[in-house]
Amino acid sequence: MTPPPKDPPPRISENARDTAVRRLQEAYADGHISHEEMDERLHQVLTATAPGELDEALAALPAEDPGTTSTIAAATGRIRRRGAWRVPRTLKVHSALGRVHLDLSQAVFEHPVVDIELRLGTGGARITVPHDAVVDLEGLSAGWKDTLYKAGRGARPGGGPTIRITGAMGMGRLKIRHARR
Repeated sequence: MTPPPKDPPPRISENARDTAVRRLQEAYADGHISHEEMDERLHQVLTATAPGELDEALAALPAEDPGTTSTIAAATGRIRRRGAWRVPRTLKVHSALGRVHLDLSQAVFEHPVVDIELRLGTGGARITVPHDAVVDLEGLSAGWKDTLYKAGRGARPGGGPTIRITGAMGMGRLKIRHARR
């Protein structure tokens, strides 16, 4: 009798690798690590095959500033943000029955990466992002309808903010579009 196959080791997501690279760059810029140590750790991050290897490369670095977290919640009705508003590092949006409209085209981004966690029941959501934003939907699960998103032409890593959208959609649909210039 042959033993059952082992589960493959967990893969490292591009987000996790990008975050590790950014943390190393920030530590180097702040003088916490030397140029040689930066090179060694950067090589370790870029060649890592398991999450533990990323942790080793980031060991002894100062803790990452978590930034701010805000929560917008409504049981029913509409959630709407538009105009020039400050986007926190992490934005949690919870709505059981209502619709959500987040217009980030004129928003003020204080962080290069913004996490938006959606927890929506039956209502849908529409998010307008800046024309040069990079949108990552890897952590979003849609229950009933597919997400509508077409990457913008001006979206490129390092060009604008990275907006990571995670969470769960119930019966509504998420529509994401890039703002016009």
